[in-house]
Amino acid sequence: MTEPTDAYVLQVSGLRKEFGDVVAVDDIDLTLQPGGSLAVVGESGSGKTTAARMIAGLERPTAGAVRLAGRERARPPRRTAERRRAARDVQLVFQDPYASLDRRQRVRDCLAEVVALHTELRGSALDRRVADHLDQVGLDERQAGALPGALSGGQRQRVAIARALAVQPKVLVLDEAVAALDVSVQAQILTLLRDIREQTPVAYLFITHDLGIVRHVCDDIVVMRGGRIVERGPVRSVLTEPSHAYTRELLDSVPRPGWKPTRRTPTPAA
Repeated sequence: MTEPTDAYVLQVSGLRKEFGDVVAVDDIDLTLQPGGSLAVVGESGSGKTTAARMIAGLERPTAGAVRLAGRERARPPRRTAERRRAARDVQLVFQDPYASLDRRQRVRDCLAEVVALHTELRGSALDRRVADHLDQVGLDERQAGALPGALSGGQRQRVAIARALAVQPKVLVLDEAVAALDVSVQAQILTLLRDIREQTPVAYLFITHDLGIVRHVCDDIVVMRGGRIVERGPVRSVLTEPSHAYTRELLDSVPRPGWKPTRRTPTPAA
């Protein structure tokens, strides 16, 4: 029996993207339930980020469909009202928050601008909402008054997450959101994301090359190679008993105690 479309906050079917003669994404299907968390894993060039950009509305698919909250997104939104509605469906957090933040805008003002744009809150009510979002991501009053350049990389990523959540989206796309952080800060951000997911109805689409971190924040996983999905399933099953040779190869490359890198033998394409 086919599950009804409204059971999913995100439904991707037959998604394809061509850049000239290059097929970056080749006929992929994805589903994400409200409050769920799906990891899309693969090496650089696997097509995972291109897929994320199409889902977020930053790229137009060559073929296929993206449905968010039951509505099909046929093209990137153009009108102001369309862009605001699309923003409430999906938000994207990039690997480098410094590139996406206004370097001349203080953190508090950055969040206030977003909240004011998407709600009717003003004055003290707006200030309270901004304070709530800052507290949600673990930023204090001093950091709220700072410019992005005065913050650490982990603090800037917290700002980027807070700004995305301020729209109260149904889906949060995290594109290599912890890849540029050192291990200790990665752990803090992953814990933060896990806590936020427990406190809110937001669903995560977690784009990463690192299989070592997905078990900490995701329920389900798809593995991409050459623009195609080669394996999918619950995180626990895929990481403990992978069925595809490429997934096993990715798992073998995850550093562990006593791990020593060896020369990689490329896995033949499926």
